[in-house]
Amino acid sequence: MSTYPTDQLLRYTFIDQDVRGELVQLSSSYQRMLQGHEYPAPVQRLLGELMAATSLLTATLKFEGHIGVQLQGDGPLNFISVNGYHDQRLRGVARVRQEISDDQTDLRELLGKGQLIITLTPDQGERYQGVTSADEDSVAAILENYFSQSEQLHTRLWLHADGEHAAGMMLQVLPSAGTDLAGFEHLEHLTQTMTAAELFTLPGEQVLTRLYHDEQVELYPAQGVEFFCGCSRERTADALAAVDPTELEEILREEGQIVMTCEYCLAEYVFT
Repeated sequence: MSTYPTDQLLRYTFIDQDVRGELVQLSSSYQRMLQGHEYPAPVQRLLGELMAATSLLTATLKFEGHIGVQLQGDGPLNFISVNGYHDQRLRGVARVRQEISDDQTDLRELLGKGQLIITLTPDQGERYQGVTSADEDSVAAILENYFSQSEQLHTRLWLHADGEHAAGMMLQVLPSAGTDLAGFEHLEHLTQTMTAAELFTLPGEQVLTRLYHDEQVELYPAQGVEFFCGCSRERTADALAAVDPTELEEILREEGQIVMTCEYCLAEYVFT
């Protein structure tokens, strides 16, 4: 059994390059997100990649609040979404409308004609939503395209998941770099040598040492990542309060109770 810290995010910068990086490794939080859902294996992997990506993006927020990263389309997998708070509490869900076999791994086939929707919701301030095409081969490529269009910052992501572990790395040019990408391209070449197996099994600090042993890296304190649904009986009751009372009375007459199930954690709330 592994004893190294997991479910954590590491942020770092390169002292002599205008580039920042992040590394996230997930296991129990990812498994908790999947628990009870019986997603097909390709959906489990995509949800893990999106969870890792959302953790990486959440760490770039300059405000307290949350980010929602959502893919939707007209294919067999018509909706997959992960929400992350600024303190790295994450939850996610997927909706499948057709049977998906274990060998269906082509993202375009799974999503069909799709789009990426990123929603930033500060606790204080205005909400922002960005939308871009999801016509790419991978979740990483979709997000890289989003950054090139909206943030105009050169960004690379590496995302991996296998149903048990999920991991991701991100490199991003800092605005101070201007148009000089030579340093970034050097670090990009180094980073893409890391395998999924190594990201799943090596401590984060060891990953960074292996990749960047000749670079000057400033590493910031690790931040824990956890699955957090946020549902409660009170919030569920508030949702029921918005339903027509006559409709609720009819359900109670026919069923004797109203059962509400959280789509994220599958907790059941019973009202009589």
